[in-house]
Amino acid sequence: MVRKAQAQAQAQAQAKTESVVKAARRAEVRLPPLRPFEGAELEPDGDYDGVEFRDLDLGAQDGGGALFMDCAVTGCALGETRLARARFVDSVLREPRGVGTDLTEASLRDVEVVDARLGGVQLHGGVLERVVVRGGKIDYLNLRKARLRDVVFEGCVLVEPDFGLASLERVAFLDCVVRGVDFSGVRMKDVDLRAAGELEIARGVECLRGAVISPEQLIDLAPAFAGQVGVKVAGA
Repeated sequence: MVRKAQAQAQAQAQAKTESVVKAARRAEVRLPPLRPFEGAELEPDGDYDGVEFRDLDLGAQDGGGALFMDCAVTGCALGETRLARARFVDSVLREPRGVGTDLTEASLRDVEVVDARLGGVQLHGGVLERVVVRGGKIDYLNLRKARLRDVVFEGCVLVEPDFGLASLERVAFLDCVVRGVDFSGVRMKDVDLRAAGELEIARGVECLRGAVISPEQLIDLAPAFAGQVGVKVAGA
């Protein structure tokens, strides 16, 4: 009876959420048995299927254009790793770390990124579909002109992420910290910001059409909204 009641409560909560905004469809990655990576280093346009990269230093290596299918990247250093136009499908990146990882125009589909410690990640022009970013901290994430659909940021810290000119559809920020975000020129549809634990918008507050915020967030953002319409707020 207790489980049934809990399931009903969850279903009601989901229905209430979807009446306001369509919920993101979460990635559900189920990896097959994996074989360890045995190469010397990544190869441009490489084809990796069912491979586990564990505790490796992949820094400054070139895997541009490579395909990672049903792969796990666990505890690897990715500082200045070149992965432009790489494709990650049905894969998990767990505890990646490094600064300056180049994922320009990369594609992530049905991917989980867990407990990342990254800085200056270049994902501009990328495509993210059914992606979950859970835990960890990412500084200066560049998602300019990227396309995000069914993406969930959960329990993570994002410092000065740049979504400029990006397209966001069914994107949710859950129990995460978002500091100094740039939403300039962004296009939004069914973007749920209500559950962000901390939301600080540096630029682009005028581009929130298509997003849902909480009453508390509205109060916090009121000065920025007033500034956009030329209203001065001052005491008598």
